[in-house]
Amino acid sequence: MATKTYDKKTIADLIDARLPWTEVKNMMSSYKDPDRFDKYLEILQESVPWDERILLPLGPHLFIVQKAHGEIVTKSRSGFEFGDYRENWKLKARIFVRDTNEKYEEIYPHLSHADPEWMELREFYDPIDGTLLYVEAVPPGYPIVHNFQPDIEAFYRDWLGRAL
Repeated sequence: MATKTYDKKTIADLIDARLPWTEVKNMMSSYKDPDRFDKYLEILQESVPWDERILLPLGPHLFIVQKAHGEIVTKSRSGFEFGDYRENWKLKARIFVRDTNEKYEEIYPHLSHADPEWMELREFYDPIDGTLLYVEAVPPGYPIVHNFQPDIEAFYRDWLGRAL
């Protein structure tokens, strides 16, 4: 089956939600062009104000990057470094916890939110520019979740077919 390839502009439009749904659906439903991840990283790299090499995006404003001396860290778009990528970056973020009806009602209509005795929303913000990076919904007192600890070397070696 022939694989359609997409140029960087189309992929950038996908990232910025500027593509029509039919084209997005076609992209999602078809085989991926072999260099799409590289184009994606190029687009992301061009969009950040720092030079460290992006190895893997964790979200729209959060990345795993390789510093000039080889250290691999989690870094936000604004440039805040959360430390080693294997550690839970959330522990170094600014955290706002919605754990009362009043705090929930800042974002949900009355009676349309969870019971704060059963669930709290934790919002994790970039310490430099205040960008919302992630939200988790957990029972009160539950430890901060460490969502993802990728094996970067295996990803590059086994999935991308090249050394890190």
